[in-house]
Amino acid sequence: MARKPPSFENARNAKKPPKEAVSAAAAPQKRSKSRKKPLPNSVRYTVTAMRWGINLALWAAIFIGGVLLWYGSQLPNIDVVYDLKRRPSVTMLAADGQVLTTFGTLYGETVEIKDLPPELIHAIVATEDRRFYEHGGIDFRGIARAAVTNITQGHLSQGGSSITQQLAKNLFLSNERTLTRKLKEVVFALWLEHNLSKEEILRLYLNRVYFGAGTFGVDAAAQRYFQRSSRELNVAESAMLIGLLKAPSKFNPLVNPERAERRKNEVLDNMQEAGYLSEQDLALAKQETINLAAGRTELGARFFADWVFDQIPQFAGYINEDIIVQTTLDRNAQSIAEATLKKHINQEGMAHNISQGSLLTLADTGAVLAMVGGTEYQYSQFNRATQALRQSGSSFKIFVALAALQAGWTPETTITDKPLDIDGWKPTNYDNKFRGEVTLKQMIVESLNVPAVQIAKQVGMSAVITMARKLGVTAPIRRDLSSALGTSEATLLDMTTAYSVLSADGQGVIPFGIERIQTRKGETLYERAGNGLGQVLDEAVVVQMKSMLQDVIESPIGTGKGARITHSAGGKTGTSQDFRDAWFIGYSQGITTGIWLGNDDNAPMDKVTGGSLPARIWKEYMGEILP
Repeated sequence: MARKPPSFENARNAKKPPKEAVSAAAAPQKRSKSRKKPLPNSVRYTVTAMRWGINLALWAAIFIGGVLLWYGSQLPNIDVVYDLKRRPSVTMLAADGQVLTTFGTLYGETVEIKDLPPELIHAIVATEDRRFYEHGGIDFRGIARAAVTNITQGHLSQGGSSITQQLAKNLFLSNERTLTRKLKEVVFALWLEHNLSKEEILRLYLNRVYFGAGTFGVDAAAQRYFQRSSRELNVAESAMLIGLLKAPSKFNPLVNPERAERRKNEVLDNMQEAGYLSEQDLALAKQETINLAAGRTELGARFFADWVFDQIPQFAGYINEDIIVQTTLDRNAQSIAEATLKKHINQEGMAHNISQGSLLTLADTGAVLAMVGGTEYQYSQFNRATQALRQSGSSFKIFVALAALQAGWTPETTITDKPLDIDGWKPTNYDNKFRGEVTLKQMIVESLNVPAVQIAKQVGMSAVITMARKLGVTAPIRRDLSSALGTSEATLLDMTTAYSVLSADGQGVIPFGIERIQTRKGETLYERAGNGLGQVLDEAVVVQMKSMLQDVIESPIGTGKGARITHSAGGKTGTSQDFRDAWFIGYSQGITTGIWLGNDDNAPMDKVTGGSLPARIWKEYMGEILP
């Protein structure tokens, strides 16, 4: 008999477990007595933070290690530290051998540590890196100490860089303040310490570090500030030089002697604290005499220096090492020139609308003794003695007179001073009067315009221009007759050169400022050997012309009588149209000086003529420089 399938209810009931089993399974289990209690939240947070910190530190170490390895793979050959390229320097000396100025970066002689005074080494170690001989390139203790000091004082007062780090930056890196640059500095510092001895590191550092005033290296600095070799420095001088490293401009003894003195004493105190000086030695060192070199010349001499600098390549060619240029500049004449010109412009400039002036002094040889290219070099480097083209006015008339003398005229040859009409141009004399028959000499002494034009017309402007070229005028000269009155432009340098030819009795003159160019090792690259022009004017012509120019100053009716001095002298005034330019150029005792006054924008002055203020400045200046 077939079995009936179980009903759905029975099947469901069949799957249910026994009640006892269900009760047992649902009952809660008792906790084992051996399980630990959970940690407090504060402890758990600390442990978690430590784990994260360790992980971060590991990753940071891996990252920094990778960066160091990357930069380390780019390290150069150690020989490169001894063969770095730099821009050559140019040191200019005045005629007496004193330093005038420098261009470029000035490096001195490379000196060995054993040749330097021990006090200099003590000063730099005590001040810049007291644990220099103990650390391996990075002074972690010094960095920590500097950080604490800076935090305590609330501002950045100390740095933690070792001497090796400073050398690494000096040799290979820029001054940018970035993490990348700092990491490179660390790598290079460690590399230097691995490859070089402490003495070699100090030697490289002291021969390359910047000491201010354009000087790199301790020997150049010793020469600049004390005019002596670094081998001869005393304790006080050594301390003053090392004190410059903190802020070369701020502690420059030639500019800020009081600050430099205070900084020197700080370095001496550092030396005493580091055990290099006793209390007694410290007191003596603070009283030690320091003889500073003469400071830089007045800024006006920079006009001359710029002019000379531009000429160096044509005499010495391409320069790839430091050079010394012996110039012709007379420091006494230069100082007097600057002071005299500036004084008069300051006193009378505003009243007469004069804002600028220039002065140039030449010896008969052509040597430039003084050059003032403007009143304020720091505001304008435009050289009004060599670059400014200005109408020369009546100072140009010497070329008219010389052309006439060369053509056979004499100072007594006459010409009629009368109204003149040249194609609608009607020149007049300064007083609008006509004098009838006048001599060539009278034309020069009284600076008459109409006779000058008539003479130029008779002898020909070509002859006048040829004469100007022969005496050194290089600027373009128009061939119309108005040029006889100085309407064409010229530089003060060219015009003063022309008058120098007369002072030199007709010998050709080429103005120059360079006597000799040498390397710092003593090799001569160029030396001047005469001008080679010889006689350019007939002696008889020179005698006649000089006689007329002497009367310009000494005659009661001469336009240049305001320039009269106790010495025999000759010269000529010059005034351009509307008083835009005022000149006086004269010579005495083998020295010629030209003076120009005016305004850069060509604005008229208030009735300033060449015979007024320029003549007075010439008189005062020449009266002081002539023996």
